[in-house]
Amino acid sequence: MATSALPKPTACLALADGTVFYGTGFGATGQTTAELCFNTAMTGYQEIMTDPSYAGQIVTFTFPHIGNVGVNPDDDETADPVASGMVVKWDPTMPSNWRATERLQDWLTRRGRIAIGGVDTRRLTRAIRQQGAPHVALAHDPDGNFDLEALVAAAREFAGLEGMDLAKEVTCAQSYRWNEMRWAWPDGYAHQKAPRFKVVAIDYGAKRNILRCLASAGCDVTVLPATATSDDVLAHQPDGVFLSNGPGDPAATGTYAVPMIRDVLDKTDIPVFGICLGHQMLALALGAKTVKMNHGHHGANHPVKDMETGKVEITSMNHGFAVDAQTLPDGIIETHRSLFDGSNCGIRMTDRPVYSVQYHPEASPGPQDSFYLFERFAEAMNAQQT
Repeated sequence: MATSALPKPTACLALADGTVFYGTGFGATGQTTAELCFNTAMTGYQEIMTDPSYAGQIVTFTFPHIGNVGVNPDDDETADPVASGMVVKWDPTMPSNWRATERLQDWLTRRGRIAIGGVDTRRLTRAIRQQGAPHVALAHDPDGNFDLEALVAAAREFAGLEGMDLAKEVTCAQSYRWNEMRWAWPDGYAHQKAPRFKVVAIDYGAKRNILRCLASAGCDVTVLPATATSDDVLAHQPDGVFLSNGPGDPAATGTYAVPMIRDVLDKTDIPVFGICLGHQMLALALGAKTVKMNHGHHGANHPVKDMETGKVEITSMNHGFAVDAQTLPDGIIETHRSLFDGSNCGIRMTDRPVYSVQYHPEASPGPQDSFYLFERFAEAMNAQQT
């Protein structure tokens, strides 16, 4: 009895150690190299692909149902996808969601991002956890023609994220104002018409929903590029300064960001709030150090303990570097800690309203466990005014 031949793979993922995973390609065709990470979130694949913090990375999704709710214009965290590609277990199916306006496959094709389906993501995730985030090459060719030696060589030649300043690649080109607030039923995104505070947000790769949370907390937000100087910041006479999330090695971005932050802290006593890379930038400015993690934290189910209240928050995380809590100087305390591995997740100054967290309170995994951080920022600015 004749048997039909297996379909020829149309995509492959080559790791720097020579391991190759085959699968079905979708999205754009071509080849890309990056660091490979895994994300454990069950929802939010569109937000993840458009999060600037994923610059230089390909994302393996551990949840198999990717593409099932399609995509829509409202859920982009920035204008275009920033993650280099995606790896999934099952090929995306037709979307079934009332908000969907496009299939994930078509969206990726139009946005120039490569994806591979049919991969044993459990095996791949175990390898990442055991060996660290590998450098990889991802290729998609509808004819299934791959030069494996060249792909492995490309993965080995990838420079990696250590020492890379990627904030300059994803930051805004010029300043702009933001007043859109968080999405709410039934009207969607409303706009802040009666702001109480003037906030300057430094864009190291800011997600739109962070800016929406600031607006919802009563802020009139002016966004400045990552390379803004302290004079640029203070020229707006802000009530507070926000330091955004972003990609790359914090020590590399810190070469220009840290002097700016220190100067702002020296010249004013206004509240400062940082998230993710902004947290790391603040820590560096205060005298601490950062370290590269083995495989980082990427997901929407990370328990974090508030060391001051004892409360445990379920948080969203995306970072491959962390603040070394052992290097925090006097006057700076650790406020939050990961319950997965004990790594630092928050700091604050003891004598000033200056604080930051490693996780993403705007991503609502709790879903509202961490919004108090934006309210705390607003309260601090209000206290300065009274």
